[in-house]
Amino acid sequence: MTKKLFILFVLLSGVTFGQKEKVKESNQDYKDLAYIDAQKMYLSIVKNGYENKEVFEKLGDTYYYNNDYTNANIWYAKVFQYDAESIDRNYYFKYIQTLKAIRDYDKADEILDLYADVKGEDQYLDNYLNQPNYLEMIKRQSGRYEIKNLEMNSEIQDFGTSYLPNSNSIVYASSQDTASLVKRRHKWNERVFLNLYKANADSTTLELKDEVKLNKALNTKFHESNAVFTSDGNTMFFTRNNYVKRSYKTSSDEINKLKILKATRVSSSAPWENITELPFNSDEFSTAHPALSKDGKRLFFASDRPGSMTDGNNRLTSDIWYVTIDENGEFSEPVNVKSVNTIGNDLFPFISDNGDFYYSSTGHQGLGGLDVYVVQTDDKGLPVKEVINIGKPVNSSYDDFAFIIKDSLKTGYFSSNRKSGKGLDDIYSFKQTKDLKCVVDINGIVTNEENGELMPFATVTLFDKDNKKIKSIVVGEDAAYSFVLECGQNYSIRAQKEEFSIAEEFVQTPKVSTTLEQPLAVAKAVEDKVVDIKIGDDLNDILDLNMIYFDFDKHNIRYDAEIELQKVLAFMNAYPNSIIDIRSHTDSRATDGYNIKLSDRRAKSTRAYLIMKGIKANRLTARGYGEYQLVNECSNGVDCTEEQHQLNRRSEFIIMKLK
Repeated sequence: MTKKLFILFVLLSGVTFGQKEKVKESNQDYKDLAYIDAQKMYLSIVKNGYENKEVFEKLGDTYYYNNDYTNANIWYAKVFQYDAESIDRNYYFKYIQTLKAIRDYDKADEILDLYADVKGEDQYLDNYLNQPNYLEMIKRQSGRYEIKNLEMNSEIQDFGTSYLPNSNSIVYASSQDTASLVKRRHKWNERVFLNLYKANADSTTLELKDEVKLNKALNTKFHESNAVFTSDGNTMFFTRNNYVKRSYKTSSDEINKLKILKATRVSSSAPWENITELPFNSDEFSTAHPALSKDGKRLFFASDRPGSMTDGNNRLTSDIWYVTIDENGEFSEPVNVKSVNTIGNDLFPFISDNGDFYYSSTGHQGLGGLDVYVVQTDDKGLPVKEVINIGKPVNSSYDDFAFIIKDSLKTGYFSSNRKSGKGLDDIYSFKQTKDLKCVVDINGIVTNEENGELMPFATVTLFDKDNKKIKSIVVGEDAAYSFVLECGQNYSIRAQKEEFSIAEEFVQTPKVSTTLEQPLAVAKAVEDKVVDIKIGDDLNDILDLNMIYFDFDKHNIRYDAEIELQKVLAFMNAYPNSIIDIRSHTDSRATDGYNIKLSDRRAKSTRAYLIMKGIKANRLTARGYGEYQLVNECSNGVDCTEEQHQLNRRSEFIIMKLK
């Protein structure tokens, strides 16, 4: 038996050693971004019985970074069989994205809750907590577009449309390399390199026809994509691999990054020339996806340059940035558009003629992968308002990006790698049938005002500005409620529960879509407090009286105090045998003797008011205590504000007899 176990140990050690060598080789392919080669190697390792968390992570990545979220999900699920605390933050994010891709939103929320427990709060978690009903919000904006997969799409990649001004032409990126039977392929995903094409858009069907590749000065043997044009159509900014003037460059970690280049032409019939890279590019990070503001004075773009947001492992992600362009064509230093950026990747900006800012992001709660979002801009053309997911069918559980629209026609194009497409990435046309819905999500919890405890099964009712009931719900164990309101309207929200008084809040919604928090706190009803009333209780607590204050050095009854005394009057009328002792207090200013006299005048003034209103004199006693029972530290010689002193100028109503 011992010999057999020894032989078995040696055999397993030999297999394990051989697989570890393969893991090293696969990891090298992975680091070199040769994901397809690494994928084959990792699959063979798993097939031969060698498994660990790292292998599953890397194998999942080879699918994830090639947009195959279904297969990535299979391997990421195996990662989460290991100890949750040992799993890198980024794999929570990736797993959640793949779960959304297969539409398992419940599991995605479950993993996000696990993330909160294990990793703590960050911006992605904050987004989730602020939008717990994000699927409902997306549903509300859905159904506003009619989309169509274009006939011209190839079986490979077609994406990234842009309008060529003063024409009916669309410029886009495609790997349909019809000029050669031998197609050059990118190492990391075996895909053919991209070139820029131009096609004519049919004004009715929006189909793209008569496509032609742009001239050779623009298109090289590496990737070109995502162009944008100045209003005269004679200056172009576009994205290319770091390959300029036939010089191929990599970063210090040997990765070929992306850059934005500029090209010009003298007329619409002339070729593109004078190709130069922009001064804010770098070999060390990517700069891509240019977009121009309506006035052409700002160039927006995506970049993972220093200053961008970082993910859970402190790695830079792609943010939206902009530079200003002066009258001489010079560029400012890049500025981060913080109002839209997340710890995910924020890409493909576009500014419509109406000034709406569209972009794609993985950092918000969406349907999965990249979703398209829209943000309103201020008078300077910068995005400042709430980020809104534009909904289905433009957005799907896969990557949806490069959204462009002509507001006047309500038509446009976007790109997607959804499974129903013809190729790896396809171009879709759309017609907008409805405007963006401006709605406000309001939510909150119902609590006990006295101790802050949750109040499950309370009834929460929404009323319009005319006090007409719109909707009523009974909250669950979590005491949470939510309503969807129209923008720019007035509402009231009431919470009520048996044995508690009604809590009501008035809400004026903003004129932009957003989410509001409105807690509701109910207090024990007066009639229920009265049931438990006893000798020595203060009517301030029983009747929820606002403090009865006196002006400095005065003893007359103020108007606000008179309102509160009406409550005392009502109580004494309801309990005709009750006797109340009125106790008046002053602040510490003036002498002790003077304050005793002043407080006594105030107590008697309060008593006189109640007698004047019909209460018998033998039911009321009154005494002043001066400054001998202060409620704070504002005693003689202590420097305090007027507000602090006023807290000491008060009256108490102590029950001496009830029956």
